[in-house]
Amino acid sequence: MDIGVGLPSTVPGTDGRELVEFARRADRLGFSTLAVLDRLVYDSYDTVVALAAAAAVTERITLAPTILLAAYRPSAVLLAKQLASVDRLAGGRLVVGVAAGGREDDFVATGVPYDGRGRRLDDLLEEMERVWSGEGAVPGVGPHPVRGRIPLWIGGNSAASMKRAARCGIGWISGSTPLHRYAEVAAEVRQAWTDAGRTSPPKLGALAYVAPGADRNRAGARYLLDYYAYTGGKARFLADSLIADDARLRETIDGYAAAGCDELMLIPCTSDADQLDLIAKVAFG
Repeated sequence: MDIGVGLPSTVPGTDGRELVEFARRADRLGFSTLAVLDRLVYDSYDTVVALAAAAAVTERITLAPTILLAAYRPSAVLLAKQLASVDRLAGGRLVVGVAAGGREDDFVATGVPYDGRGRRLDDLLEEMERVWSGEGAVPGVGPHPVRGRIPLWIGGNSAASMKRAARCGIGWISGSTPLHRYAEVAAEVRQAWTDAGRTSPPKLGALAYVAPGADRNRAGARYLLDYYAYTGGKARFLADSLIADDARLRETIDGYAAAGCDELMLIPCTSDADQLDLIAKVAFG
């Protein structure tokens, strides 16, 4: 199983220099992917801008929003151009995780209807594919992705999300499925894959929140309570589940690997890059 790490672009107060150093060190330490969360109505960096900054200071690591809440964005053409630009800056290292989104205020802020967001996401993905191939409604929009298209990694826990993944994605990534249910949900994804006639196996991903050490654990728990306050009780569950010690981190990594996960994203909840060395020691040691 590959191990990726999150860029703390949604941790309030994170300095731009911290983000750049975080990206450099993640690249150097051997993590497979640099993951970026997405949120509009929050004290966070824009996801695409953060990925562009990471592209400029890394050489090897895959860059991936996990996940981009694409449906609240008003223009598929503009988003396609932005993502293709990041892909070119990164030399073809971009993989785009997408989902419909579950925060109505993000949609209100951009004037996009919240209802029907799943259908809107499907239409948006189709239009972005046309833009990347040079067949969009408005001709001449570039640049084109390095590999001709950008791989899509679909998120979401609904049946519609799994069908979407089987229809147009390289696989499925979970943002909230607990470890004890992951194998069960992964089997549902594989079944959706089979039902869609896909012959290659889906790439299965997952996220886990980490904050090594007592001080980071306290700060990280406060962040999760704030970031997920709109979910009610889930925020407390995530804060209480925050991984702060080596034993739990090792157990989590081994558990997801045994459950069939192909790539686990460890999402730090504080912004200092020093924690990457602690995480890498457990993950790769």
